[in-house]
Amino acid sequence: MTAVDPVEVFRQEASELFEALEIALLDLIDRPDDHDLVDSAFRALHTIKGSGAMFGFVQVAAFTHEFETAFDLVRKGEVKPTGDLISVALTAKDYIRGLIEAPETMDSIIGDAILDDLRRLVDPARAAKPLAAAPAVEQPSASGAGWQLHLEFESHILRNGSNPLDYLDDLRSLGSCFVVAVVDDVPTLDELEPEYCYLKWDVTLSSACSRAAVEDVFMFVRDEMQLRIDPITADRVETPPKAAAVAPEPAREARPDLQLDLLPKSETATKESGDTSTSEKKRDDGRRPDDRQIATVRIPAQRLDELMDRVGELVIAQARLSQLAAAGDDLSIKMIAEEIERLAASLRDTTMGARMVPIGSLFSRFRRLVHDLSRDLGKPVEFVTSGEDTELDKTMIECLADPLVHLIRNAIDHGIEDTARRTAAGKTEQGRIELTATHSGAQVLVTVSDNGGGLDTARIRAKAEDQGLIAPGAVMSDQDIHQFLFHPGFSTAQTVSALSGRGVGMDVVKRTIENMRGSIDLATVPGQGASVTLRLPLTLAIIEGLLIRVDEGHYIIPLSAVEECVELTAADERSRGRNFLNVRGDLVPFLRLRDLFGTPGSPERHQKTIIISTGDTRVGLVADQIIGNHQTVIKSLSKLHSDVTMFSGATILGDGSAALILDIAQLVALAQSQSEKQQNRAA
Repeated sequence: MTAVDPVEVFRQEASELFEALEIALLDLIDRPDDHDLVDSAFRALHTIKGSGAMFGFVQVAAFTHEFETAFDLVRKGEVKPTGDLISVALTAKDYIRGLIEAPETMDSIIGDAILDDLRRLVDPARAAKPLAAAPAVEQPSASGAGWQLHLEFESHILRNGSNPLDYLDDLRSLGSCFVVAVVDDVPTLDELEPEYCYLKWDVTLSSACSRAAVEDVFMFVRDEMQLRIDPITADRVETPPKAAAVAPEPAREARPDLQLDLLPKSETATKESGDTSTSEKKRDDGRRPDDRQIATVRIPAQRLDELMDRVGELVIAQARLSQLAAAGDDLSIKMIAEEIERLAASLRDTTMGARMVPIGSLFSRFRRLVHDLSRDLGKPVEFVTSGEDTELDKTMIECLADPLVHLIRNAIDHGIEDTARRTAAGKTEQGRIELTATHSGAQVLVTVSDNGGGLDTARIRAKAEDQGLIAPGAVMSDQDIHQFLFHPGFSTAQTVSALSGRGVGMDVVKRTIENMRGSIDLATVPGQGASVTLRLPLTLAIIEGLLIRVDEGHYIIPLSAVEECVELTAADERSRGRNFLNVRGDLVPFLRLRDLFGTPGSPERHQKTIIISTGDTRVGLVADQIIGNHQTVIKSLSKLHSDVTMFSGATILGDGSAALILDIAQLVALAQSQSEKQQNRAA
């Protein structure tokens, strides 16, 4: 078994903390007075600093300490989280991430410049000094008697591998301690959950150490506890330090009434005056056995991929077993085959469910992109998301990140007008980018829309004519003209900038989406905006397919693209030069797969047509036989077949033979091309 690298685990956890920190900082732009957001950002910083120091990332701990000290002024309400401060804080977050992921590439001069900007924004008078230049030792009181602590850990602290007694031992290293366990919330034995922590502790620490030294003891569990620290004044010094020198007897130590007598007088008075029943003291803070948290396990993505591969092999073996059982007469074998088929299907669904991830984890990444582009281009932009709970295979989400980056950048750079043009057009000063996800059958639709000026069809056509992509005056629909945006090297930008103008981007988007067996729809309303919709399958691993036969060859059509199946009539058979099918009054172009694949011999007498669709386009595929639904485990084609565009992969059938999976997008494009040629010849 491969050993777990603790540093790699830290990097994974830090990545989650960076995401939480970025979300909190971006939310502060809209809600600068929300103290919960400030606390969330501060907790993330504090955890990164502590964990970084634990795993030897000294630079991370030092830089984050300065960052945290600056942000502490925001937490105390002394500094407002302005837009400039948030921008610098986001840059500081990026620098810390670089120190963790690639420390050798990070220049300390850049870090110093970021810290200087932070100091200038939070305290201009001290901009030239380190923010942490305060005295290292904070005396607890004039007498230096010590601290009175109340410790209350979250109920799940034990599950996380933390032992509260270890932190009590660490406190003893600071000075003499007198510890009293508070057992008010300990339930009866039949209600007690062995994995929950019910105890609280009151601690009298006799030490002249600083408050910061006490807080550092609980650095790594600060987010999982309630900690109260009060200085001990001169009138509270007598009893606890003396009593601490006398160890109580074990039998007496277990008695709450004797322990309460050893508490400071003010604490005892409080408990006596505030005595209530145990049921009233129970709070809805996760300590009740009924309020159980869902246990999660962190699993490397590679293991999920391996598990999916094994499930795919099992599905293939199960198909072979079912085929053998169907060919025989042994009922017991058939019953076993049916049972294995049921179990394999259940395992497949469970494994695929484990790979499904809410698309919101991807959407949250683009808030920073919109924020930075809005600032750099000087265009106020509101970013709105919906459908974050829509689930998609994790592999699909990874592949989807880059296309969405290109689409959002184009929407802000090309789609959203500048403030002056929006004002002249009677629009709001702030533009709007919407990113939505919805389920549609076996597909997920991801849409990027804006309220900008929309697509300039005339300008796109003129650019296409200049590049020789279409002949001047050629008759084309607006939808077809818009498709030139996905042509390599095509751009309508007047000048080349850091964001656009080189014609690289949209062609990459189209190629990536088609490789994912998806399609792209464009829609626009002049002067009001445009939208790009990506139609994607739920997964790239196992799909439901329609198994067909052409001569002796077998092929798979993704079932999500199939609309209906019809029989090719005698009239359609005779129309060798006019490949159009009349489907209830609509003319649908069709492809004869025998001709397309160069299959020798004559076609069979009763051929079938499978109507497929992508977007608003419908195409018929003529095959010799439709065999039926087939649970398809997708296998990639080798590099030797990289130039074969009509197939997106292959699968193994029950008899051990291979069946190629048809690439719907390529076949539809081919049918449209042939249809246009026939129309041009007719004209």
